[in-house]
Amino acid sequence: MAILEQVFNVEAGDFAAAGQASTAIKRKLKQLGINAEVLRHISVSCYEVELNLVIHSMGGTLTLRVDPDMITLISKDVGPGIPDIDKAMTEGYSTASDQARALGFGAGMGLPNMKRNASTFSIESQVGVGTTIEMGFALH
Repeated sequence: MAILEQVFNVEAGDFAAAGQASTAIKRKLKQLGINAEVLRHISVSCYEVELNLVIHSMGGTLTLRVDPDMITLISKDVGPGIPDIDKAMTEGYSTASDQARALGFGAGMGLPNMKRNASTFSIESQVGVGTTIEMGFALH
């Protein structure tokens, strides 16, 4: 049973609001007394996944779930989906738009950074439907 569950809506292309959900999640977890090292890993992954929602999707949600032994972040978006997940997981590979690149995003490190920082990581995607990324962060 989750101690806390909170859902954040993330709008596609809204670079001005990018990072607001991540900041709110970090603040909430700090209030809960989450260990600084674990919080750092969560913060990196959370920001990366939020930016992916802004840059690559048609919008979606970012859900924070806090359980006694695990913090879980779940990103669910609406299309376009990822045609080749293995390629997308390659460091440096990016399909970011010119607009995103002009703003300093799109280096192709988002998914690899998420996987590297999470205790558990899964990604499912269907072209034309959307992508779900679930990351778990062990507390003990």
